[in-house]
Amino acid sequence: MNRRNWLKTLAWFTAGGAAAANPIARAASSAGEAKKPIVLYCDLAIDPAREQEMLDAYHNHFKPVAQKHRGYVDLKMLKLRKVIQGGPAPAKSVNYRFQLTYESEELRQQWIASADHVKYWPMIENTVADKGYLVLLTDAV
Repeated sequence: MNRRNWLKTLAWFTAGGAAAANPIARAASSAGEAKKPIVLYCDLAIDPAREQEMLDAYHNHFKPVAQKHRGYVDLKMLKLRKVIQGGPAPAKSVNYRFQLTYESEELRQQWIASADHVKYWPMIENTVADKGYLVLLTDAV
């Protein structure tokens, strides 16, 4: 194989591998281009004394189970560092943002009605100081 053909083949496999590794691209391609995923955000005020408990529950229990459910695309627990621009800023007690991406709202509803969610979400929510946290449901565009 000459160098030019080798580079074309490498470029083709690299582009295909990157697309296959991208969970949002997989969700869009499997559901068709017209169907875009939803993203749910929860701004959480985790009790500082229970932060490690929450992180353990998230990494070792909640996320591994969530990944097995139909429609799952991605899940992140993000620690707020600082507000760079704009306002109003979240309450001073808000220190984490939970970000869940699902293929559709219907599939997310199935996930939250599941026995797994009922069992594992309280492990995280019980570490939240303010149960009236902001929840935003968004559509990828």
